[in-house]
Amino acid sequence: MPCFTGSLDKRTLPVCSVALLALLTAAPVAYAQDTPAAADAEGAQPLLSLVPLPPGSVQPKAPKPEGPKAPEVMAKSKSDTPAVVEQDIRPPSIAFDGLFAAIHQTRMFTDPKVVSDIVPDRSPTDLVALWKQEKDKPGFNLKDFVTDHFTIPALRSAAYTRKPDESVRDYISGMWDVLTRDPDVAMSWSTLLPLPYKYIVPGGRFAEIYYWDSYFTMIGLYEDDHVDLMRDMVRDIASLINTYGHMPNGNRTYYLSRSGLPFFSLMLDLLASHDGQIAYTSFLPELQKEYDYWTLGAANLPPGMARHHVVRLPDGTLMFRHWDTRSAPRDESWPQDMATAQETSRPSGEVWRDLRAAAESGWDFSSRWLADGKTLTTIQTTSLLTIELNCLMVHLDQTLSHAYALNGQEDKAAYYAQQAEILRSGINRFLWNEKQGAYFDYNWRTGRQTDILSIATSMPLFLHQASVNQADAVAETLKTRLLHIGGLTATEHPTGQQWDAPNGWAPLEWMAVKGLEQYGHHEFAADIARRWMARVIGTFERSGVLLEKYDVSATEISPTGGKGGGEYPMQIGFGWTNGTLVGFMNRYPQNTRQVLDNNPLADQPSQQPLPPIDAWDAKGPEIPVEERSPLRGVPLSSLNMEQFNKDDDGDDDDAPAQDAPHSAPSSEKPAQHTDQPEKPDNQ
Repeated sequence: MPCFTGSLDKRTLPVCSVALLALLTAAPVAYAQDTPAAADAEGAQPLLSLVPLPPGSVQPKAPKPEGPKAPEVMAKSKSDTPAVVEQDIRPPSIAFDGLFAAIHQTRMFTDPKVVSDIVPDRSPTDLVALWKQEKDKPGFNLKDFVTDHFTIPALRSAAYTRKPDESVRDYISGMWDVLTRDPDVAMSWSTLLPLPYKYIVPGGRFAEIYYWDSYFTMIGLYEDDHVDLMRDMVRDIASLINTYGHMPNGNRTYYLSRSGLPFFSLMLDLLASHDGQIAYTSFLPELQKEYDYWTLGAANLPPGMARHHVVRLPDGTLMFRHWDTRSAPRDESWPQDMATAQETSRPSGEVWRDLRAAAESGWDFSSRWLADGKTLTTIQTTSLLTIELNCLMVHLDQTLSHAYALNGQEDKAAYYAQQAEILRSGINRFLWNEKQGAYFDYNWRTGRQTDILSIATSMPLFLHQASVNQADAVAETLKTRLLHIGGLTATEHPTGQQWDAPNGWAPLEWMAVKGLEQYGHHEFAADIARRWMARVIGTFERSGVLLEKYDVSATEISPTGGKGGGEYPMQIGFGWTNGTLVGFMNRYPQNTRQVLDNNPLADQPSQQPLPPIDAWDAKGPEIPVEERSPLRGVPLSSLNMEQFNKDDDGDDDDAPAQDAPHSAPSSEKPAQHTDQPEKPDNQ
């Protein structure tokens, strides 16, 4: 077990989840014997989770829980003093009942996400009771009530401004400190899920860790020699997988009903490039839990049906879609989702689940998900087998195979290698379009590909899953249809959604550039990187900040990054932009010099590109062991295990489950509204 997990009592784990796809799995905690029944995903029954305090935390005074006794979760602090904190893990839209909607209706906060992040001064049950008692009295003012009884978290990244004559590299170095969060102090009624180690947040309104954002941030941490912080983020994500059975979209209670693009296996590639192969075997239990989450419901799923994230096509091929266990407005975007549902005759729950599934994809929102390619009310995310998710699941299969091989479990290694090949074959059969020379999302209900070309067509190149001929065709398609003066647009369509033209995004540019390089398209890859760096650094010189996204088609560089689009204003910071920009500057020093030629700061030492290091070269697990890490040729048995095992008590109970792959845990209780598999439209 990795060092962050601590010890594990040999007791039965309780049911303790709200709108989760899986029950809590073997977590680094001890549980009390008596536990309340799990609340339904949409039920009002209070659900309390006692969260371990991180080292150095202060035990807050919590009110007595009402109703059945909550499970007691205890964690070892570094002083070996057990600490217990009660936390309500219901999303605030459920926990605060009508008060949540009432606060939104006042429009007292410009950003609706704030309503989900503010911290009450007492339990939601008590606060709702107080509100109901006070709200009809003469002179009652809800804004004053909120001010009196909630704490509004400050957005630290918004307070950082560029210093005079500060270079872009110095700005990024300074922003690492601004965006770093110390181990969380658990707060009884906060929606923040506390993490035991330091981590980086994206910035702006995004004041928590996010799944796929973290991978691209880690690239910059690696390049800037902040490997300890990168390693801590991997441990944090692993701890969330251990505690909740999956990595949520972010570490907030209202994100627990979904995940994000599964980049955990790629994070281990980065970590292994520094720490060696031990990274894979140390985090093998979490890799297995990740796989079990995404394949939940696959056992005995008939052809032509879907359940949770899995879809079994008529020929028996198992592929993946995005999903959320809740069919309600997103807590963080409650008014927008309410408005979207009111604009269509479709069942509201269906619309809301598709909006939530799109949020899990990371592309919220894009013409990719819209049946008519332009109108948000036609969103159909749960009907689509997406390029990135299926390619990442191939990588997860490959990583599991690699980790089990390192662990001497050859049967499992062979099984997951076979699963990877089966899924890769499915991607080529259903997502590849030979005529257009690109990959497209596939509507499993209609049995047809969508007609929206996106930069996601480069994902199989990034993960080295395309053939040479396919990669050549994709390169030509990108060049002729998505390339603009500032880089590659997300799609061809200017819909007003943020994941469409004219916007370019740092993670998408990074994956496209690296994918093209891996197939020998070096000049084209370098040209995209140069265009992107010119757009990002040019905007920085005019605005003094790095942004979440950029208009890459405008001939003139805007200090605001462009119109932005989407549900919220342009955000600054910004984790994945910072991380990939450092990576590009190190990878392409000559292109960086060209970009900076007209910059009077270019001769400062802080602006000089550093030599390329291993972040770029952290490849997938199909690379032989002796070619993968700084520990080439060193047998696993001789590696120093102290770093990863210092808290391991030798308990074997946390070993990967011995159940047949694709089977759900024996205690599985799927969400009530998702028990039955879905049928395609043509049945």
